[in-house]
Order: sequence, then C-alpha cells, then structure tokens
Amino acid sequence: MVAGVAVLVVGVLGGMYAGHGRPGRVDAWVQPAVEGVGPGWRHLALGLDFLGEPLGSVLLVGAVVVGCLLLWGSRAAVFVVACVCVAVGVATLLKYVVGRTIHGDGNLSYPSGHTAFFTALTFALALIVAGRLGLGRTAGTLLVLASALAAGAAMGWAQVALGAHYPTDVLGGWCTALAVVPATASLVDRTAGRAADARPLVRR
Repeated sequence: MVAGVAVLVVGVLGGMYAGHGRPGRVDAWVQPAVEGVGPGWRHLALGLDFLGEPLGSVLLVGAVVVGCLLLWGSRAAVFVVACVCVAVGVATLLKYVVGRTIHGDGNLSYPSGHTAFFTALTFALALIVAGRLGLGRTAGTLLVLASALAAGAAMGWAQVALGAHYPTDVLGGWCTALAVVPATASLVDRTAGRAADARPLVRR
C-alpha cells in the first residue's frame, strides 16, 4: 500500500513540474524557512550531503555491506546494495524524463537522488532489523516507516538548506525510495528462494 501511494505521488509531482525551472507553490512556501541556515547547521547539511555524493555513498554503503556480512550474511548485503542501486537508478532516469531544473538548465532536480539514496539505504536496513528481531506486522511497519521518514527528512532538509533541490524534489526522492525498496525486497526474496530450491539436498 505504501509503495502504491509512493508511486502515485512520484507520478503526480513529476507531471506537475515536468520541464519547469522554478519553484512551485509549495516550494515557495517551504523553501524560505529552510534555506540560509547558520554556519553550524550548514556544516551539518554539508556532512549529510557528502553521504550522498559518489565518494561518500561508496564509503557509507561499503561500511554497511561489511556490517551486514558480519552480522547477517551475504543475502542482507546483496539486498542493501540492490535497494540502493535501484533507487538511485530510478531517480536518475526520472530526472531525464521529467526534466525539471534548478539554478540553470543543466541541473536536473526532480527527484532528489541524494534523498532517494539515503532513504533506500535506511529503509533496507530497517527491514532487515525488523525481520531479525521478529517484530510483528504493526511494530515492524512502524519501525521501518519511522526510519525511512527520519532518513528522508534529514537528507531532504540538507538538500533544501543548501539550495540543491526544491522541497518537492525531496518529496519525490523520498517516495521513489518507498516505491522501489519493497519491490526490490520481493525480487531478492524470490531470487534467493529459487537459488535455495536449486541446491541439491545431498552434496556428492
């Protein structure tokens, strides 16, 4: 249900702002309250932004993968990498399809790839933790959604505060992650299940 709503939001926002190079009504209301933060907050925003840059994201994902291998095994590591790659890939494709820009024609902005990346990474980790802890449907859903919301809000705030994205770009990036992670989880589970079924019960 969450993934379905997320797909709808991504599509509606993409249609509304396709080819635009200016803030929308919601952006014009939210942006002034977030942009222009003080030096201390700007340093925090730059630190979060670095986690979504190529070098920062590789380091972060690498650390998470090592942790997954040590704690939960290769399937968890593959799942995290798959979720991140699919989320970033879909966000990048949507940027070219929608064509919304910020600060000039060469800066495609919708949806926010940084927000999609950080949300997908946190979402995937929360799914693994919820499963390993054996949480029920309600508690597990609350943990996963709260984690994804916190990650999206943190990275989204950084992107808007630094002037890199409109607030609706951030919402689009967050919803992109919410849409692709459940689908990726299902695909990884099915693939792992088929691989397990294909293994011989007795080795010769």
